[in-house]
Amino acid sequence: MEIKSAYIHIPFCVHICTYCDFNKYFIQNQPVDRYLDCLITEMSTVEENNLNTLFVGGGTPTALNYDQLEKLLKAITQNFTIRKEFSFEANPDELTYDKVKLLKSYGVNRLSMGVQTFNEELLKLLGRTHHPEDIYKAITYAREVGINSISLDLMYHLPQQTLKDFEDSLDIALTLDIDHISGYGLILEPQTQFYNMYRKGKLKLPSEDIGEEMYQLLQNKLKQTSFHQYEISNFAKQHHESEHNKVYWRNEGYYGFGAGASGYVEGRRYSNVNPVNHYIKKIENNESPILNSSKLTLNEQIEEEMFLGLRMNEGVNIERFYHKFGIDIYHIYGHQIEELLKKGLIKTNANYMRLTERGKIIGNEVFETFLLSV
Repeated sequence: MEIKSAYIHIPFCVHICTYCDFNKYFIQNQPVDRYLDCLITEMSTVEENNLNTLFVGGGTPTALNYDQLEKLLKAITQNFTIRKEFSFEANPDELTYDKVKLLKSYGVNRLSMGVQTFNEELLKLLGRTHHPEDIYKAITYAREVGINSISLDLMYHLPQQTLKDFEDSLDIALTLDIDHISGYGLILEPQTQFYNMYRKGKLKLPSEDIGEEMYQLLQNKLKQTSFHQYEISNFAKQHHESEHNKVYWRNEGYYGFGAGASGYVEGRRYSNVNPVNHYIKKIENNESPILNSSKLTLNEQIEEEMFLGLRMNEGVNIERFYHKFGIDIYHIYGHQIEELLKKGLIKTNANYMRLTERGKIIGNEVFETFLLSV
């Protein structure tokens, strides 16, 4: 398995959001510089230095101060040649002009901003620290320094959010000079403030029907623009699809660096230890930071190929499936495919199997159909 992508995790945040279950820690009093030293050490252990894509996520990478950010960027560019896409996640209010200029000077060509909503009340409820003006300012800075691609994350099915609220946020996003929109329905994850509030009856979500309407609104509104849908949750202008995320959906290999980061190398999925101090201790003791590692069985690889491939509009490539696994897709899933075709949840041709519009709305139900019992 050729590795041409890498993910780097920065687990620090200036503020912890109420819905987030990623591996993250309040940045104050954290050993940030020691963490970066260890991250740099881990990056230097891999053999493949020529990458097509590299994504720095978190946490919030832009929570780092200017000097820390430069230290990280310098190490990345010394360790790797990045041919296509160098992406950085960012909070709008942390993107000063100087930070954006620094990112650009080290080759970052894609910014992914956690906007979530343009509604001030909902931003407060989510625990976000930015205001709509911060978003406009960050986009202006990015364009001024020449960042090629700008993506915004928007959320729907939020507590207290109406269909009109979500439509207003979409309308504002579409007036901005951006290239990509990711739209995510809220999932209540354990270990989050929202989850605990919900269990105590202190959080009310819109109905599932409203959630579906919001998703359909997202699809229908963007259909009328220069954005095209290329994955269940992702929409891009021409030439601005996330090349890095397509590595995940095509079930290709990638390195994962940092506390809690995951990777996929030689058919083996692995994840690093979560706590920052544990990660630092492992690296400083010249030990591997990997906590879990497992070789996927053939069935698990096939299941993942289906789940991930069907997320994309292009769907699962039937010929590629045969070359990858040496078996005809219809031999394994003939009955399931027939049933899903009857229900109008997938469509097929000689080369591809794809979700229909209805299939995208209830994608998880479709994916479960492809679980193999043996």
